Amino acid sequence: MSDTLVVNEIYLSLQGESTFAGLPCVFVRLTACNLRCSYCDTAYAFTEGKKWQMDDVLARVRELAAPFSNQAVGDDVRRLTSNEESAAAHGDRKSEPPHVVSYKLPFVELTGGEPLLQPNVLPLMKRLCDDGFTVLIETSGAHDIAPIDPRVRRIMDLKCPSSGEVERNRWENIPHLKATDEVKFVIGTVEDYEWAKEQIAKYNLAAICPLLFSWVAPLTPEQQDKSLKKVPAGQTPLTRRDLAERIIADALPVRFQVQMHKVIWSPEQRGV
Repeated sequence: MSDTLVVNEIYLSLQGESTFAGLPCVFVRLTACNLRCSYCDTAYAFTEGKKWQMDDVLARVRELAAPFSNQAVGDDVRRLTSNEESAAAHGDRKSEPPHVVSYKLPFVELTGGEPLLQPNVLPLMKRLCDDGFTVLIETSGAHDIAPIDPRVRRIMDLKCPSSGEVERNRWENIPHLKATDEVKFVIGTVEDYEWAKEQIAKYNLAAICPLLFSWVAPLTPEQQDKSLKKVPAGQTPLTRRDLAERIIADALPVRFQVQMHKVIWSPEQRGV
């Protein structure tokens, strides 16, 4: 197998989503996707890209990361096991300092498109981890996540009904999820919200890893692509305020998020 990947763009920006939102991140956007979600804002990555040698990808990531000089950020939030939570609730656990994890900056995220369509993304992620980077991957949830290096933090979508791709969810991925992963629901309609609630309860997802509810930002004319699926008929649009208020009213154990980069820059701007 050729030691290459088809790359759409590589750039340094701020992480706009996930539990790492707001922190510096190098994005490696790979070309191609086999889904056509109704809200996709990176349709340009379906076909645009150039072939890169893996060593050149690594060199570019290192170059963009170099100004940070191995600076790190600490994370003192740790997930307790159910036994620890029970002990703490009854005052049986000794007072301990928080477990601090230090992450090298910037993070590196593999995104797309769908990065798992390219087999060489697996050795690329391994080499980035070997370099000491905290590596994230954004994946649609339609592909097997098991082969990914265990050091990688997997941010996996579960496609909701308004995406037009709900039938593509690979439910076999659920048992492979671990505490360092994150599950993202992109929500644009009332039907999406109710469906997401059902999946969280059915699979007890909140006990596995952080859950993200991401509101669907309307596509600008520049982002629209004729190949995207249509939102199925009969669904009721949900505003971001509606979504936030429903989460509060239902006491859902999820993180509401908007795409931070679209607040800072124009929604259609690339490389941010």
